Amino acid sequence: MRDPETENTFRFLEEALTLGIQGMEQGEGGPFGAVIVQNGSIIARGWNRVLATHDPTAHAEIVALRHAAEHLGRDRLEDCILYASCEPCPMCMAALYWAQIRKVFFSADRHDAAAAGFADEFLYQELVRPPAERYIPFIHVPLPKSQEPFRRFLTRPMPPLYGPQIPSSSR
Repeated sequence: MRDPETENTFRFLEEALTLGIQGMEQGEGGPFGAVIVQNGSIIARGWNRVLATHDPTAHAEIVALRHAAEHLGRDRLEDCILYASCEPCPMCMAALYWAQIRKVFFSADRHDAAAAGFADEFLYQELVRPPAERYIPFIHVPLPKSQEPFRRFLTRPMPPLYGPQIPSSSR
């Protein structure tokens, strides 16, 4: 007996792989693709478009997130699942947390990407280094007014805070 959830996972991952290959062969960017699924249907597709757009953030997952958010008219995608041709890089992983995506499936991993010349593993290692010791130094320069934007933000009537929610327990 076939498992429909497993078959859908394979189908969605194969779609992501196909998008990545097509985008790469068209010269738009690296060999990465992604689809976002809601209620069993693809609502957004993305492939790496860094070269086509001259935008270093135009990774497949980011492109798909932007399309899904626009399609749904909201920034929270907690009822959606992302399927990616490769394990998301740290930038994309952070964006997926900001979007509160429910789950991520990926085919190749960061080591496969590194073997093809992509810096994903290096970036994961950089995240745990002290900011000033990173390859690109991040220098903290606190100004007297550095807290002012946050103070003002906290005094405004706002909808629920967007972005990643700190889990009270593991999922």
